[in-house]
Amino acid sequence: MSQSHSAGLMYRLMSRLNPRIIQNYQKGTGLTRVVLLLTTTGRKSGLPRVTPLQYEELRGEYYIGSARGAQADWYRNIQANPQVEVQLGERRWRGMAEPVDNPRRVADFLELRKKRHRFFIGLVMRLEGLPWRYSRLDLERFAAQKALVIIRPQTEPSTPKTFS
Repeated sequence: MSQSHSAGLMYRLMSRLNPRIIQNYQKGTGLTRVVLLLTTTGRKSGLPRVTPLQYEELRGEYYIGSARGAQADWYRNIQANPQVEVQLGERRWRGMAEPVDNPRRVADFLELRKKRHRFFIGLVMRLEGLPWRYSRLDLERFAAQKALVIIRPQTEPSTPKTFS
C-alpha cells in the first residue's frame, strides 16, 4: 500500500468516525485530553461545522495541524472566517484563528508534536511519506504540504452550569 493511499485511507476512516467522536466527546468520554472540538462557520452554508482535532497548547494558545493542508474543509472555513468556537473538555470559548502555511513554522509545530507524542506522531509522519530518519530540510518539504492554525482565546473559558 502506497503512503499516499495510506494517508487517504486514514482520512476517510477518520471522517466516518468524526460524528461518533463528537458525540462521545460531548458526553465527556473519549479523547478529551488530546482532542478539542473546533466549531467553524461553513464558508458556503454559513452553518456551524464541528470538527474533532488533535491540538497542542503552548503559552495559552492552541495549535492545530492540518494533515490535509489547506484543502481541509475546517481550514478553508477558517480562511473565510477566522472566528471560531472551541470546546476543550467541558470548557468552551470563542477564539480567533490564524492560518499558517509557512513550512518552517509548520515544521516547528511538527517537531513539538513529535517531542510530546514520539511514537504516534512518528508513525503518522512515516505513513504520510517522511522517512524514519529525516533532516530538517526533509521535514520542511513535508511541512510544505501541511498547514497549521493558531487559536488565540478571545473569551475566558467557561464550564457548563450544573444545577443541584
